[in-house]
Amino acid sequence: MIRVLHNPRCATSRKGLEYLRTKTDDFEIINYMANGLSREIIKEILLKSDLKPAELIRTQEEYYRKFLKNKNFNDDEWIEILTQNPKLLKRPIVIGKYKAVIGIPPENIDSLV
Repeated sequence: MIRVLHNPRCATSRKGLEYLRTKTDDFEIINYMANGLSREIIKEILLKSDLKPAELIRTQEEYYRKFLKNKNFNDDEWIEILTQNPKLLKRPIVIGKYKAVIGIPPENIDSLV
């Protein structure tokens, strides 16, 4: 089953979710802002997407600009930063059995459905 890491307060995330609904109704929504992010799910995303943790970061967030910009962190440190600050995660992230994508643009989701 497809899982969607979704922030209901984010217009981009809602747009991606709406797009996914036009393709399938067989998915689970994970509100990571309410439930948090585990190291395990972040590592699963990284494994299935071939992305680096820094590529999952929303660099336009104020927290990033104030505290993280122009700093060098290793992968484990970025993962920890994401678990402590889930708002920094790009969204939506759609996770399939073998692949995960950032749903920006929403058409990225097509490779999973």
